[in-house]
Amino acid sequence: MKSTYGSWLILPALLLCSGAWAQSLTGQVKTAAGAPIEFATVVLHRATDSVAVKTEFSDEKGEFRFESAAGGQYLVSAAQVGYTRAWAGPFPLQAQGAAAPVVLTLQANAATALKEVTITGQRPTFEREADRTIVNVEGSALAAGNTSLDVLRRSPGVTIDGNDNLALRGKQGLLVLIDGKRQPMTGTELADYLRALPAEQLKSIELITNPPAKYDAQGGAGIIAINLKKDQRVGTNGSLNTSYGRTQYNKYNAGLSLNHRQQKYNLFGSYNYTDRSGEPRLTIHRDFYRLGTTGEANRQLVQVTDQANSSPFQLRAHTWKAGIDYNLMERTVLGGAVSGLTNRNVQQGRNSTIINDVLRNQTQQYNSDNYRVGRTPNVAGNLSLRHTFQDTMGTRELTADADYARYRTSRDQRLETRFNGAEQVGEVITGDQQGTLTIQSAKVDYTQFLTKQLRVDAGAKASLVTADNDVQFLTDGELDRNRSNRFRYDENINAGYVNLNYTQPKYTLQAGLRGEQTNAEGRQDMVQGGQRPNFSRHYFQLFPSAALKRVFSEQHETSLSLSRRIDRPSYGQLNPFRVIIDKTTSGGGNPNLRPQTSYNLELTHTFRQKYNLGLSYSLTNLPLISVVQPETDSTVLSTTQNLSRQHYYALTLTVPVEVAKWWTMYNNAVFYYSRFEGSLAGTNLNRGRGSFNFTSNHTFTLGKGWSAELNGNYQARDLYGFLRVQPNGEVNAGVQKTFWNRKATLKLNMADIFFTSPIHAISEYDTYVERFYQRQDSRQGTLAFTYRFGNDKLAPAKRRGGGAEDEKRRAGGQ
Repeated sequence: MKSTYGSWLILPALLLCSGAWAQSLTGQVKTAAGAPIEFATVVLHRATDSVAVKTEFSDEKGEFRFESAAGGQYLVSAAQVGYTRAWAGPFPLQAQGAAAPVVLTLQANAATALKEVTITGQRPTFEREADRTIVNVEGSALAAGNTSLDVLRRSPGVTIDGNDNLALRGKQGLLVLIDGKRQPMTGTELADYLRALPAEQLKSIELITNPPAKYDAQGGAGIIAINLKKDQRVGTNGSLNTSYGRTQYNKYNAGLSLNHRQQKYNLFGSYNYTDRSGEPRLTIHRDFYRLGTTGEANRQLVQVTDQANSSPFQLRAHTWKAGIDYNLMERTVLGGAVSGLTNRNVQQGRNSTIINDVLRNQTQQYNSDNYRVGRTPNVAGNLSLRHTFQDTMGTRELTADADYARYRTSRDQRLETRFNGAEQVGEVITGDQQGTLTIQSAKVDYTQFLTKQLRVDAGAKASLVTADNDVQFLTDGELDRNRSNRFRYDENINAGYVNLNYTQPKYTLQAGLRGEQTNAEGRQDMVQGGQRPNFSRHYFQLFPSAALKRVFSEQHETSLSLSRRIDRPSYGQLNPFRVIIDKTTSGGGNPNLRPQTSYNLELTHTFRQKYNLGLSYSLTNLPLISVVQPETDSTVLSTTQNLSRQHYYALTLTVPVEVAKWWTMYNNAVFYYSRFEGSLAGTNLNRGRGSFNFTSNHTFTLGKGWSAELNGNYQARDLYGFLRVQPNGEVNAGVQKTFWNRKATLKLNMADIFFTSPIHAISEYDTYVERFYQRQDSRQGTLAFTYRFGNDKLAPAKRRGGGAEDEKRRAGGQ
């Protein structure tokens, strides 16, 4: 399987033809009394569809500036805590001549107009836009010293189950992007990656539920776009951060970022070191049954097992990034970046298992020590090009990207088991896994206005993935052919799309079609029983999408969107090699998995540009679910399986409330019903359950550099396939103080104050029932310090942020 990239990279050069120069846009944000408003969030929108193009902040004089805005029609909005959002426009930016400065006057909210309080502006932690929820991580007191996974866990509508699977609004199947690049991992692999990525490196997280055709079709439940920090100040500057967290273990973090920006180029780099220790604990009770002649109604209990597991670990990680953006011309930007993440995770797990017969008489006992050392040196590089030009019909833009990423994995394991209370080791299993995952991609996107109301977007992308995993297990020094194998996987996806956007003053219509051709091959060398379930799959699928937005008045607007999407199994989910968790439990992939496809429909109404009520429905064929299923009367396998169908209904309510000028609240509630159909391990499934998720975040601006946050989330009783999960949630609080002319910030936070995040769940089949209680050392106190140095003058970002730039630019709103 081969893919050629030369023509993709030559095409942008051939299309760089004559055009018009783009220009800057300036303005000021002020109060009704004429006083400047500092740190207001100012957004530049395309007038045709209100899509955010760039975001800036006003300075101490209330002034802002957008550089290199392409010609066309635009809107500008400004927002600040304690004020009502203001809009200006639409107005044109021409190829020649200076654009008049824009003045936006913010009116104080009626709820706070009677009090005269001096406040310091701060971007809200949560923002809701037409098609996404934005979590502003940068500056949050709750994010300091935590991981990216911790921040995701507290985001509106996001949940993480006991197998580390991410879900949005109670639905799994997400595409995760980091600076526009797709992360080729799911489950525990993705969670471990996010645990190694410090929250201090994040700028924002965007939760997009029904993306258009420009995005990859992957992600039936939507997209989580993680955007990393980028320093926008001119000259030479940077920041230094360090933190110390404490549970019963220590958690350290320190980082440095540097940036040098001049008129023609921008150099940037960052480094972060993390050293975190912890001890997850897991208690399991298992009942094994034998079915009688009348089926489940007459099943007989044959064996009972009880387990206690603890897995102390130490994770040390290094993350780094370096790059340059260079302005070849005023309308042409060339960028390059290289980044890496290297971590070393040392675990020393302990397991105690007691096996009883039906009369609760002990028949066997296992005590195991599981030593595991994992290393993951990862590196990625990106080259990007953006050119804007104009003709008599309107603005045109061309972007191109080439990406290369290499993920290496090395895992060593030694499992020592003692039987029936013996002091001497009765069995020793050693494992050596070596894996390499290489991703190459190239893409081109083109945008042009055919008329003032009609815009067309088109593009193409090719990606090539190769994965090679080799694992060898030895039992008491002898090669174990039932567990050892080598699995190689190649995947090539070729995609193209076209998207039309038609805008009138009262409504916007968008329709798109994406086509993706997938070629996948998997090969194995050694597997249990000598079988080699190799596979070769080739298929082409179309993914239509459409959206309609209708503006009824300044107070009311409604939007309707629909799309078809796909979730392909990850490379780890397809890999059949076994991971030995303990004597009775192992994990493994499933090469027989098929992609799940879904049809998604969403209706949203927005009131006063901030209150949102949404109704959504999706139908998923062959849904992928994580399961723990019985293999024998005493052993189980943790893997991924396809069911037949999933029906999903949801009502989403977003209510931001400004309680006082110094107190803002963001509430998000998702009420949903999910029903699964299918069969697994001899058990037929056709059941559903209603549930809800609620998140409330409170931000307090206290004056004199003090601010605070309080966050709470609650997940009601839930059902996912064969798994029933009990209610859980957490409460987090943080306070911060800025000083030294706002160059330094000291933050103190407490996570999971009441230790209510542990998971109680039941997995039930006709012949097997498992009850487990899983908890992390999540109750944590953290003290963090950040210092910014260098020039404080802001300048707009030139870089589009790395590979697969269409995703980054749209996901980042820039």
